Amino acid sequence: MAEFAHLHLHTQYSLLDGAIRLDELFPRLLSLGMKQVAMTDHGNLFGALQFYEKAKRGKG
Repeated sequence: MAEFAHLHLHTQYSLLDGAIRLDELFPRLLSLGMKQVAMTDHGNLFGALQFYEKAKRGKG
């Protein structure tokens, strides 16, 4: 069975519908066995650097 990769995810920085806090995201992904994720926030890139840094560390 192929691994699941979540490629549509809005973080707390998304202007229209963000709800996912980055501090909680990466530990949760790891607990579910997910190795990939994509950030698709609306209207800005405010969280891009924080998203990248936390993803590299693999934790919130």
